[in-house]
Amino acid sequence: MEKIAHKTVGVNGINMHIAELGEGPLVLLIHGFPELWYSWRHQILFLAAQGYRAVAPDLHEFGDTTGAPNDDPSKFTVFHIVGDLIELLRSIAPEEEKVFVMGHDWGALIAWHLCMFRPDKVKALVNLSVHFLPRHPHLNHVQSFRTIYGNDFYISRFQEAGEVEAEFAAVSGIDWELTAPWSGAKVMVPTKFIVGEQDLIYHLLGAKEYIHNGGFKNDVPLLVDVVVLEGVAHFLNQEAPEEVNNHIYNFIKKF
Repeated sequence: MEKIAHKTVGVNGINMHIAELGEGPLVLLIHGFPELWYSWRHQILFLAAQGYRAVAPDLHEFGDTTGAPNDDPSKFTVFHIVGDLIELLRSIAPEEEKVFVMGHDWGALIAWHLCMFRPDKVKALVNLSVHFLPRHPHLNHVQSFRTIYGNDFYISRFQEAGEVEAEFAAVSGIDWELTAPWSGAKVMVPTKFIVGEQDLIYHLLGAKEYIHNGGFKNDVPLLVDVVVLEGVAHFLNQEAPEEVNNHIYNFIKKF
């Protein structure tokens, strides 16, 4: 791990910490919740050895990255987070028109939106664990999960009284409102999706049917491959790093 370099980059009024290694085409690695760049340590080392520049930021107010002034929850929308990543790319790789993007968990949700908002910036996408979630015209994701799984589901519990939980609820509602223009939009970048067979998200109501029976392919027309790793659960990039690394490399080397 001592090979990995760390630095801070000013983007959109915050200071973003990034971990990076290697030279070559840039691969942006977006971590999940509640994680850090460290989740991608195995992929950083592997990708650098294959001739890529692997860059894993700490997202907005995670780890050593600062947050919005006064922790204003309205500044934590998906647009702010995607905007930070676009500005990061402009700052650290101004000569690269397009980069590879990879996301896991919440980072996969960010990656789906990044590709939907700015497909012109992405060569190809590899997302882990969380499949594309089409925007429901009447319910945001929190309301949908509550309707299906009730108040004991962990995302529902985040909405209970309390300062942090209230901020989660506020951001979720704001995101749903602001993404209305993208209702029904498709993700138009070459994509590979990898999920663990034991991942609870893979077993959410309707997930397998969506992933395997045409819904996923309809919303992500350039979906090239879906891989289900046997014996692996949610943190697959850390549980099965060699398998995940090989799947990533065999996909992106084509571009």
